[in-house]
Amino acid sequence: MRWIFFDLGATLVDESDVYKSRCEYAIRQMNIDPAEFMNRVYEEAKISPTPIRTAAKAYGVGLPEWDSSLEKLYEGAFDIVSYLYGKYKLGIIANQSLGTQERIDNWGIGKFFDVVMASAEAGCAKPDLKIFSAALDKAGCKPADAVMVGDRLDNDIIPAKKLGMKTIWVRQGYAIYQSIDDESKRPDHIVNSISELKGLLGGAL
Repeated sequence: MRWIFFDLGATLVDESDVYKSRCEYAIRQMNIDPAEFMNRVYEEAKISPTPIRTAAKAYGVGLPEWDSSLEKLYEGAFDIVSYLYGKYKLGIIANQSLGTQERIDNWGIGKFFDVVMASAEAGCAKPDLKIFSAALDKAGCKPADAVMVGDRLDNDIIPAKKLGMKTIWVRQGYAIYQSIDDESKRPDHIVNSISELKGLLGGAL
């Protein structure tokens, strides 16, 4: 493997405080039992990369803008990226708003990535294969020489596999509610936290 590409949200970046804020907002607007709404979110997470928005919409509630100030790196994320830097070329393929490079710079990890392909700048979003192909083209890398690391089967694993990339599913955030119901969704490797990547990527895949 020459290149490792990472998703950001729920992969390197812990969005749990944003999730909590958005869920609390939706529950206040609807004035319903929190357990009822959260059960709907968990069900939507099985099939939707935006389960809170999808659940809120089902109740007729619109959500405020995503508050990126509540995001933070997962514990171990900086360590794994800095450890892999120099051993592999590193990139990002993520559905993100404008300013992705600035945000990763502020977290202290921007210097480790040679390619940052974010949907807002790319003009296309995962699971569209175009954003993966654009990142690979920018890297000058064949799919077979790259690994995609992400939390969503639908947005990260399946499209990367279609292109011939190796895949690692990180079961963090709402990804824990997804399941592998056919072989087309099966990643090459599964880990339960970003910190587990060191042992996996430290040697040959």
